[in-house]
Amino acid sequence: MFKKILIANRGEIAVRLIRACQELGIVTAAVYQPADITSLHVRLADECYPLQTPPARPDPNEHVRLALEIGADAIHPGYGFLAERADFVSMCDEANVRFIGPDFASLERTTQKVSMLKQARAAGFPTVQFSDSDFDSRDVESIRQAAEEIGYPIVVRASIGGRGRGTVLVRRPESLDASVRRARAEAMVVYGNSRLYLEKALNPVLHLDVQVLADAFGNIIHLGERCSSLEQHSQKLIAESPAPCIDDEQRQRLLAMAVEIARLFGYRSSGSVEFVLDREGQILFSDFKPRIQVQHSVSEEVTGIDIVQAQIRLAAGEPLPWRQEDIRFSGSAMQVRLNAQDPWNNYLPSPGHLRRFRLASGPGVRVETYAQTGSDISVHFDPILAKLIVWSEDRAGVIARMQRALSEFVIQGIPTNVPLLQGILHHPSFIAGDYSIDYFYQTNLNQPVSDQAMRDLAVAAAVAYLRRTEALQPVLPPRLQSGWHRSSRQIS
Repeated sequence: MFKKILIANRGEIAVRLIRACQELGIVTAAVYQPADITSLHVRLADECYPLQTPPARPDPNEHVRLALEIGADAIHPGYGFLAERADFVSMCDEANVRFIGPDFASLERTTQKVSMLKQARAAGFPTVQFSDSDFDSRDVESIRQAAEEIGYPIVVRASIGGRGRGTVLVRRPESLDASVRRARAEAMVVYGNSRLYLEKALNPVLHLDVQVLADAFGNIIHLGERCSSLEQHSQKLIAESPAPCIDDEQRQRLLAMAVEIARLFGYRSSGSVEFVLDREGQILFSDFKPRIQVQHSVSEEVTGIDIVQAQIRLAAGEPLPWRQEDIRFSGSAMQVRLNAQDPWNNYLPSPGHLRRFRLASGPGVRVETYAQTGSDISVHFDPILAKLIVWSEDRAGVIARMQRALSEFVIQGIPTNVPLLQGILHHPSFIAGDYSIDYFYQTNLNQPVSDQAMRDLAVAAAVAYLRRTEALQPVLPPRLQSGWHRSSRQIS
């Protein structure tokens, strides 16, 4: 087992990794930018080191050099940033520092999206419709031609990396050029690569992903599926397991397909196989995430398996301690993503100082965050503030518990998306499990306000008005301090 691990990430995932390492008896070394000095991961790690590179462009060379200087024998990239860069894996290998994740060959096979989809299709797996090649974003004519062949609406995606960042939906041909420029800019910032490919946009469609674990001895298991169809700006806002949108026959087919696809790519580590479910009920392979995912906590709750610890053990060369028949699924779990964003101002990031930050708690409630009262939320990073995960015996219990937990959060100092999440969790269509990727376009979240709620709002508005206009201590008005009124009353 590793003695010291460098955590090459920040925020809530860095806190999650540090806690997993501490339970395994592994020394942790955190990295931070000046904007992260109040972050919880800086306080929890055994060692902390400042980074010199700009926040938006993490330098793999700096992380490898730092690992060698401090004597770390492994690097965990978390997700995003360096987690899907094959060149980073190659640097780690050359420096004899273990990369906690897939090996170079597996990462190459699963991050080159067009060749990955071609390999899966050639093996007989149904896939989404995609362009025959990827493109340099400046090859405008080739992109236009490919878009016409596929047919609108289409999705422009980054060729390297996930399906979130660098992803833009294009409904009409006249929007293509601007969408390509936007996808290229985002892909370059996040993945360091601006190449793009096109995919046919399906509507309505559901996003499903299956958590897999694979060791170096050919053993592969799944930890069930997650439904992650509620997205905002191509980032998964809510995830739940088991998925409410499929039946048992579809579930068994989905899980078996995920394991076979992982085996096809010779995958070794923790990862997620992603699918879409179209309106005809057809399950199509769409992507492979060769890393830990934001929503991995949902699978942990329904299986009782610590996926982060399992990933570390797999990287250390240990075999999987479970077979598929050992996995027991229990109850239902759901995760919501709390973002430092203002939903009523075009979802713009809302950096600032947290004057108060009170977490939800209670039975079946788990919160993962890097923030605390007094933390500064930086504009330089992803706006994710916390993940709220709940478990219950069934989906109805999960929704009720999530509604309660969201009401317990107290976040003062910045706008967040908590009111948006509360609206979703109380909406009849979501409660019924009737939602898809276009939920925000099809659903009106503005529900009628009850008389009790209106009374509460009136009281809150009155108190706020008094606090803003009423002096905290009595003050003598300036006009009474000059003495003119006393002089005017003197008898001459």
